[in-house]
Amino acid sequence: MFVHVFRAKLHRVVVTEANLNYMGSITVDENLLDASGIFPNEKVQIVNINNGERFETYVIKGERGSGQICLNGPAARKVQLGDKLIVIAYGMMTLDEAKDFTPTAIYVDENNQQVKH
Repeated sequence: MFVHVFRAKLHRVVVTEANLNYMGSITVDENLLDASGIFPNEKVQIVNINNGERFETYVIKGERGSGQICLNGPAARKVQLGDKLIVIAYGMMTLDEAKDFTPTAIYVDENNQQVKH
């Protein structure tokens, strides 16, 4: 049997841009992707702390070190600049794998730069 398990998250990233005229996705600073282990093109869940919206999209690699968090396409309507989000990636694991698995959580400052937590 397999279970869906939370495997990585970016916690309280700040929306820096919303681009309605794009096909759809979330663009994330490449440094944050590397730190979290979230992959470009991976499906993620977005949780908006400010308004309670929850939705899924896929990841696009943003400029390294930019702090960029940009919601694109229809997802741009679900955020405002400055909103705080949690970006969550899940994985499929066996029950035995899930018992010993430790997810990665990346915390950021107000400029979307990783901080120790």
